[in-house]
Amino acid sequence: MTEEVKTRAGFVSLIGAPNAGKSTITNNFVGSKVSIVSPKAQTTRTVIKGIGIYENTQIIFLDSPGIFKPKRRLDRAMVASAWEGITDADIVVMVVDAKRGFDEESKAIVEKLNKDKISAVLVLNKVDLIQKEKLLSLSAEINKAGHFKETFMISALTGQNIDDFYKYLADNLPESPWYYPEEQMSDMPLKLLAAEIVREKLFLYLRQELPYCLTVEPEVWERREDNSVRAEMTIYVQKDNQKIIVLGKNGSMIKKIGQAARQELERELECRIHLFLFVKVRENWIDDPARYADWNLNFNS
Repeated sequence: MTEEVKTRAGFVSLIGAPNAGKSTITNNFVGSKVSIVSPKAQTTRTVIKGIGIYENTQIIFLDSPGIFKPKRRLDRAMVASAWEGITDADIVVMVVDAKRGFDEESKAIVEKLNKDKISAVLVLNKVDLIQKEKLLSLSAEINKAGHFKETFMISALTGQNIDDFYKYLADNLPESPWYYPEEQMSDMPLKLLAAEIVREKLFLYLRQELPYCLTVEPEVWERREDNSVRAEMTIYVQKDNQKIIVLGKNGSMIKKIGQAARQELERELECRIHLFLFVKVRENWIDDPARYADWNLNFNS
């Protein structure tokens, strides 16, 4: 008889300041888009699970919203969600943008980790953008401020040194049966993933502040007999002038956003997508408890 191979499984919570690269790490490990990525901060609004296998270990990344000083209800709910994700984790990982350095947002996170006596793993990301001497100095500074089990210096975008990080996680998660089927990459329903990809394109194509004033809701997700999908999404904005910007002259902007989202969805889902986007004004969507429930956020945070 052959000895049964022991499996491991567990949850890894990724925390850090906005735009530190948490979503890029998640997507890199899973090998597919499960969390949207944008050059703009505060893109992720809720904790997203990215699921993958490393050797005999199933690693479930909890990609949380970036932690920053909140100014409004949605901000407070996002930050609260990020910290709550830690309670479900077997390993907590603090991700720092090495190019940005040990800024005030990262310092505040380390202070809270120290206060709550949470031992984390430190990941310095985007190391391809910083000189080695500065990187070593940065690592020493952050390790002096906090209490970290290990430090990894990676580039999630290029894959530099990232395998060592994954191996550490795999070796240090508990022995356990896998929680999800081997082929599953996320627990997010496809229609919500599609809405997130549309929102990502809105971040990429629209001016700086506007994406924070809108939300995307999937209205129809219908699989057809030919295996194609009809998807209808409504983009809600707060003001009429925002609607005009999203639509663009003669509908040019919404057409561009829809085309980019459709092409990515077809690549990710490997099927034909018939995507229809509508733009509507809903002034108080940001104070609607139903929206927070959709994102698994606490309206009263």
